[in-house]
Amino acid sequence: MKKGTLLITVFIFIQTFCFGSKKTVKDDNGGKSIYQARLQDSDAVYFTPENFKIRADGRTDVSDELQAAITKVKTEHNFGVLFIPEGKYLISKTIYIPTAVRLIGYGKNRPQIILAKNSPGFQTADENDKGHAKYMFWFVSNLSKPDDEIHDAGASTFYSSISNINLKIEDGNPYAVAMRTHFAQHSFIAHVDVNIGKGLAGMFDVGNEMEDVRFFGGQYGIYTTKPSPGWQFMMVDTYFEGQREAAMRTQEAGLTIVRMNVKHVPTVISINPNYHEKLFMEDCRFDGVSGPAIIISNEDNAFNQINLRNVICRNVPVLASYRRSGKTTPGAANIYRVKNFTYGLQMDGLDADPQYKTINEQEPLSALPEAVKKDIPDFPAIENWANLKALGAKGDGVTDDTEVIQAAIDKYETIYVPQGWYRVSQTIKLKPDTKLIGLNPIATQFLIADNTPAFGGFGGPVALLESSKGGNNILSGIGICTSADNPRAVACKWMAGVGSYMNDVKFVGGHGGMQRVGTPKSPAGSGAYNRAQNGMDSSWDTQYWSLWVTDGGGGTFKDIWSANTYATAGTYISNTQTPGRIYAMSIEHHVRNEVRFNNVANWKVYAMQLEEESRESTECQPMELENSSNIVFANLYMFRVIRVNKPAPYSIRKWGGKNIELLNVHNYSQIKYTTTLPLYDINTATEVRPWEFARLYIDDKANAAEQQTGTINKLATGFEFASAVCADSKGNIYFSEQRMKRIYKWSAKDRQISLLADYPWEPLSLACDKNDNLLVVFKYVPKPGYLVNGKPEKFDNPADAVGTSFSGWGNSGFASWAYSIDPHNPDETIQKLKTIPMGQINPVYKALYPAHRWRDYHDFNTVTVNKPAECFVAPDGVTIIPVVYDLARSTALAAAYPGKPLYSSDEYDKRTVSTTVSKDGYLSDLKYFAERGEFGSATDDKGNVYVADGQIYVYDSAGKQINMIKVPERPTGLAFGGAGNNTLYITSHNSLFSVKVK
Repeated sequence: MKKGTLLITVFIFIQTFCFGSKKTVKDDNGGKSIYQARLQDSDAVYFTPENFKIRADGRTDVSDELQAAITKVKTEHNFGVLFIPEGKYLISKTIYIPTAVRLIGYGKNRPQIILAKNSPGFQTADENDKGHAKYMFWFVSNLSKPDDEIHDAGASTFYSSISNINLKIEDGNPYAVAMRTHFAQHSFIAHVDVNIGKGLAGMFDVGNEMEDVRFFGGQYGIYTTKPSPGWQFMMVDTYFEGQREAAMRTQEAGLTIVRMNVKHVPTVISINPNYHEKLFMEDCRFDGVSGPAIIISNEDNAFNQINLRNVICRNVPVLASYRRSGKTTPGAANIYRVKNFTYGLQMDGLDADPQYKTINEQEPLSALPEAVKKDIPDFPAIENWANLKALGAKGDGVTDDTEVIQAAIDKYETIYVPQGWYRVSQTIKLKPDTKLIGLNPIATQFLIADNTPAFGGFGGPVALLESSKGGNNILSGIGICTSADNPRAVACKWMAGVGSYMNDVKFVGGHGGMQRVGTPKSPAGSGAYNRAQNGMDSSWDTQYWSLWVTDGGGGTFKDIWSANTYATAGTYISNTQTPGRIYAMSIEHHVRNEVRFNNVANWKVYAMQLEEESRESTECQPMELENSSNIVFANLYMFRVIRVNKPAPYSIRKWGGKNIELLNVHNYSQIKYTTTLPLYDINTATEVRPWEFARLYIDDKANAAEQQTGTINKLATGFEFASAVCADSKGNIYFSEQRMKRIYKWSAKDRQISLLADYPWEPLSLACDKNDNLLVVFKYVPKPGYLVNGKPEKFDNPADAVGTSFSGWGNSGFASWAYSIDPHNPDETIQKLKTIPMGQINPVYKALYPAHRWRDYHDFNTVTVNKPAECFVAPDGVTIIPVVYDLARSTALAAAYPGKPLYSSDEYDKRTVSTTVSKDGYLSDLKYFAERGEFGSATDDKGNVYVADGQIYVYDSAGKQINMIKVPERPTGLAFGGAGNNTLYITSHNSLFSVKVK
C-alpha cells in the first residue's frame, strides 16, 4: 500500500472545522420513508417480535437476533428480503450481510439502527483491516463460521442492499464506520440517512451505486479505494454535511456523481496522494467549503480525469488544488457556477492531437439558483399498491401466470410483485401509467420457459414485457428471464416517455444467475457455462436484444445489469429523440455486441460498464454508435477480462453522428490484449488511440469518406468476410458478415456506411425486390424441443444436395429460408417470405438464383438448369427466389431477368457460365462463358461481365477478356450501384471498395 493511502489520523476526536455554524444536528427520523406500510410476501423474513426475540426500543441489543434473521434469509432461500419495521434497534457488534440479501425498512418513519455507545472494538484502529476500522454493517460474499476468515464482498457479490433504513453511530466509537460495501452489480445503498457523529465515516469501499443517501458528521462521509472489481461508482441525489476532513476521500473509485449537495466541510473530494481519480460531477451544489473543494493528485497523467458540469458554489473560495505543484484554481465569486471544468488529456475532435489541458468556465451569480429537479420519480402511495400474489399469481416458475398478470395491469396502476418466479407465455403489455415494483431482481422474476411458442421459431422480435408508448411506466426490482431457446425473444421493449423509470432490473441468462434453495437448476439462469460443450453453448447469441429502447422511448434507467449471453446484445437503443438518462448500466458477456446506439439523440449515459469474457466474448464488439447526436458519455469503462487470449481492434465503432462527448474514458485490461483502439470511425477511417482520456468531442465534420474517380477507393474496413453484396434501385449497396450476423448499408446519397441489422439469424445472401425491400436468405436452425403442430421441427436435405460434399459435412438439419425488411425501418418489418409453386407467377420481374455453386460431384451443368418446385416470393409479388439447396452455401444471389442472360459461377471447375431466363423464371441453355469464376460476377449497362477470381476480370458480352482490375484484397462479391449505376462495389474479406468504371 502506498504511503498516505488511508491514514486515519489521531485527531478524529477533534471537531477541527466549525465554519462559524452550529454543530450539525440530525433528526433521527429524517428522510422520507419509501415503504410506509408492510408489504405482504410469503418468501420474505420479517424482523418482528413475533419472529425474533427483540424490542425496537433503542435500548435492547438486537445484534445476535438481527444476524440470525439475515442468516435465515440466506440459508432458507439463498436470496431474498429481510423486512425491518419502524422502530429503533440497538446493536453493539458488526452485522454481516451476504450475497443477495436485502434489508428493507418500512413504516411511516424509517427504522433506525443504532450502534450503542462505547461498543466493544470500535475505539481503536484495526491495523490488520483494509480500512483500519470496525463496521456496523459489512457486506460479505458469504457468511463465515465463528473465528473463520471474513470473506469481503467482491466481484460476484450481487443483489445485496440496505434500503429505507437510517443508521446512527453513538459517541464513544471513534473508529466506527456505518457500512463496508465492496459489492458488485445490483447491490446498493438507498434512502438511508447516516448520522456518523464522532465516528470515522459513513461508508468504506464503495460499490455499484447509491441513491438518496445523506451523511452527517464523521471524519469522512465516505472514504474508499477502487470499487469491485474495478468499476465506476454511481451516486445520485446525495447529501453531505459537517464532515471534519472531507465529504469524500478517494482513489480510483470512478466517482460518477449527479445532484450531490455538500455543506460545511473543509473539502468535498480529496484524492489520495499519488493516486488518480476519474471524477465526474453534474448538477451539484457546494456551500461553505473552507478549503479547496477538489484536491487533485497525479497531475498531467492520463488516468487522472476530472469533469465538473453545472456545479453551483457559495462560499467556496478555492475550486481545486493540486498536490504536486501546489497550484490552485480559485472560485470566480462568492456565489458562482462552474459551467465546465475539465482537467486531463483532451481531444477537441476526432482528428485532434491529444493534449493535457484545463478548461475552466465559471460565471459569477448574484444569488443561488433553484436546485436542479431530480429525474427519478417517487413511487405512488403504498396504500394504492395491488399485491400480485393476492390477485392469484403463483410465482412458482411452473404455473402460467400470464392472464393474472395482464388482468392486474389492466385493472390496477401500481402492482407490487412479491418474490417469486412468474412464468408467462405471451407478451405482458403495460398501460400508460403501469408501475411494477419488486424488491429483488433475482428473487422476483418474469420468465418464459424454453421453446415457448409465442417466442419460438422464426420471426421478428417479440417482447416478454412491453411498455406503453410515451407513458410514465415504472419497472423496478424485477428480473426478466428469456431462458435459452426462444429465438424471437426480447426481454423488454421500452417505448415509455421521458418521465418513465427503469431501476434495479436484471436481464437474466448466462452470468449472475442464482438458484433457490431446494429447486432444480434453471439452464439459462444458473450460469453461462452449464450447457456449454467445448466451451460454447449453441444457443448463445440466438435471441434478439435483452433491453430494446425504441420508437421514441426514453426516461431514466438506473442500476441495470444486462449479461444474458443468449441475447444478440445486452442493450439496443434505436430511433428515439426522447431524452434518456442512464445511471449505472453494466452490459457484459455477449457474443457479438454489448450495446448499440442507432439513430439516438438527447441521451446522457453515466457509468456505463462493458466487459468481455473469454469464452463467449473474445470477438464481441463492445459498442456500436450509429448516426446518433447530442449524447454525453461520462465515466465509460470498457474492459476485457484477464482470461481473454486474442486481440480486438476497437471498443467503439462509430458510424456518422455529431455533437457526441465522451468524458472520462477507461479502456483497459490486465492482459496485453487491451482493445487496440477505444474508438474507430468507420466512414473516415479515423483512429482514436489514447486508451485513457478526460474528454473527446466529436463534431459533424468529415463524416463521409472522400472518393477518388478512376481509382480503387477503400470505403470501409474492419469486417470479417464481407460478402452478399447487392444494390437497390437508388444505387444503395448492402452486404453482410455471415458468422457475425450483421448486415450493412452503404448510402449512395450520403456516401456513408451504417449497420442496418444484427438479428440472430445468419445472413447467407442478399438482394432487393422491385420496391427496394431487402431480401435476406438466411440459415434457420431449429431449436431442440421446439414443436410445430405437436412435432419436433425437422429439416432433411433435399434431393439436389447430393451433388456437393458440402451437404455431408455437418451442413444438414437446417433450412435456407428468406425474409424481407424495409431498410427504412428494419427492426419492425422483418417477415418470412412465403413459398409458392414455381411458375405460379408469370411473368416474373426477376428470379434470384445462387450466384455460385460448389458441385464437386460434377453435376453443376445439370443442377443449374433443374426446374425447382417452389420459390419464395418477395413483397413486391413479382420477384422470386427459387428454392434450391445451393442457397445454403452461396454468398450472393444472381438476378435472372427474363430475356437477358444470367451469369453464374461453377466454383469447383473455376468457370463462369451463361443461361437463358424464361418468363416464369426457369433457367435453360447453359453455355460456358469464361474459364474463371469464384463467388460471383456483375454486369454493366453495356453487357460487359465482371468476374471475381482473385482479381476482377472484365469480359465483353461475347466472352472476350477486355480488362483486369487489380484489387488490394481478394474480392468476395461484386455489384453495380451508386448514382447513375456506374460504380462497381467490391467486397473483400475485410473491406468494401468502389471503382467508377465509366
